[in-house]
Amino acid sequence: MRLVLGSASPRRRELLASIGVIPDEISAPEIDETPHKGELPRPYCQRIAREKVRALSVRDDDIVLCADTTVALGRRILGKPADAGEAAEFLMKLGGRRHQVITAIAVRRGDRVWERDVVTAVRMKRLSDIELNSYLASGDWRGKAGGYAIQGPAGAFIPWISGSYTGVMGLPVAETAALLTGAGYPVFGRADQ
Repeated sequence: MRLVLGSASPRRRELLASIGVIPDEISAPEIDETPHKGELPRPYCQRIAREKVRALSVRDDDIVLCADTTVALGRRILGKPADAGEAAEFLMKLGGRRHQVITAIAVRRGDRVWERDVVTAVRMKRLSDIELNSYLASGDWRGKAGGYAIQGPAGAFIPWISGSYTGVMGLPVAETAALLTGAGYPVFGRADQ
């Protein structure tokens, strides 16, 4: 039984490794991640994870794991910023407010798909001009939903969360382990451990 991780994220590989799971193959699916008109953040995130897991061509007995992480400010989806200007806009909007980080997970084996999503409330402090400009100059915002990653320098801007820290990082490990186990992948008790 092979596990295919449908993600190019090094963070997701690290989070899987933290529970002793090493994918046999890594293959990032190519899909259009544009939100549909009027689509709300949670259904959007669920749809993207589902589309990713179905987009990969694998053998019938392979288990495929995909995830999507979305930052939501109310009904607005804050995706990966296109440039430093958009990253600054996102961070200024998030500053001093609570927002949600949603990570949807999809696991497929053959025609069957197991799904779960985890919603974590996060509060980011208001950033001073020095903090904002320094963070933007670091480039850490690139490729990050909402323009930040809690496990990087932006962690200094997050005084409070309620929910899953690993979910904010991009893969809630407890829920992922449960889905993989449900799909028949021996997360615990593998012969090679």
